[in-house]
Amino acid sequence: MTFPRRVVIGADTHLDTIHLAAISDTGQPLGDAEFRTNPTGYWAAICWARSFGEVVTVGVEGTSSYGAGLTQAMQANDIHVVEVNRPDRSARRRQGKSDPLDAYSAARAVLAGHGLAVAKDPHTGALKALLIARRGAIKARTAAIQQIKDLLVTAPVDLRERYRRYPTTLRLVEALAGCRPRAHEDPTTVSVLIACKALAQRIGYLERQDRELTAELDALTATINPALRAAYGVGPDTAAQLLITAGTNSHRLRSEAAFAMLAGVAPIPASSGKTSRHRRFPAAETAPPTTPCTASLWSAGPTTGAPVITSPANWPPGAARTTSYVYSSGPSPARYSDTSPPPAPSTTTATYVQPAKPATSH
Repeated sequence: MTFPRRVVIGADTHLDTIHLAAISDTGQPLGDAEFRTNPTGYWAAICWARSFGEVVTVGVEGTSSYGAGLTQAMQANDIHVVEVNRPDRSARRRQGKSDPLDAYSAARAVLAGHGLAVAKDPHTGALKALLIARRGAIKARTAAIQQIKDLLVTAPVDLRERYRRYPTTLRLVEALAGCRPRAHEDPTTVSVLIACKALAQRIGYLERQDRELTAELDALTATINPALRAAYGVGPDTAAQLLITAGTNSHRLRSEAAFAMLAGVAPIPASSGKTSRHRRFPAAETAPPTTPCTASLWSAGPTTGAPVITSPANWPPGAARTTSYVYSSGPSPARYSDTSPPPAPSTTTATYVQPAKPATSH
């Protein structure tokens, strides 16, 4: 009785093409081919891979970017897909770089079990799209507000004094959105008011976008993970970023130490000779800072046992740096800062401590 040959596939993905390489379960190269990044190309790639035998695993570079379409097509056809990290730079320098070489490298990485991760969940793409649009609207709104303030600084004196009396930015924007530039005779005043009115109306539009996108995020995160949204202090933006970061791989956030590595606050040794010191691990998550990574974000909830997270970013030089998750079922204490430690928890505290930097001896 003969058994079908077991095959491992590696995929090097690009915007318009994907390059696949097939190797046997003993590492023997079987062939490689290039396909287009469209439904026809994905189906042709699946048929090509199955022509060599039983496809055990497919290793894809960038399952949440250029490889997202291939990943979804493979998973829809009951083929196991894993994320393959980029090849080591030193190995790339020795072996060279091309699409076939990268595809074979991905296949060998799968076979060796080196540098693999759980493929990103395609359902988080909806969250990512909404979050990107919302953050873009907030960024554009902030830029427009700053542009209005800059224009008023150099505006004619009477115009500057007229709009200086508004106590808040909101009131200022509302006044500018309803102003009548043509009612003035001075051409400079007219031009400045036209520009400010356009910016104020843009801010109003961006604020409406922000509210609409936040409502969409609220509904989607509550549907995907109701328990996360029920946690004290977790809103739509925080929940969306956590779901995108974790994806289907909840073990990525398996402990406080793993979270510290992800956020870029984990101490790693950087000593040599008589010098003993530590440095921070570079952040693996490159998205903008979100609620779990922000100092003094929330205090423990009354019944949910929500985490209290402190950041060492602003602690004095040389001080012992801690990143703490405090779980409490007691009454909610007052907010605290990095310079004032949190109140004693009623249940559990897990603390990851970076030792203070010792004096260097010569």
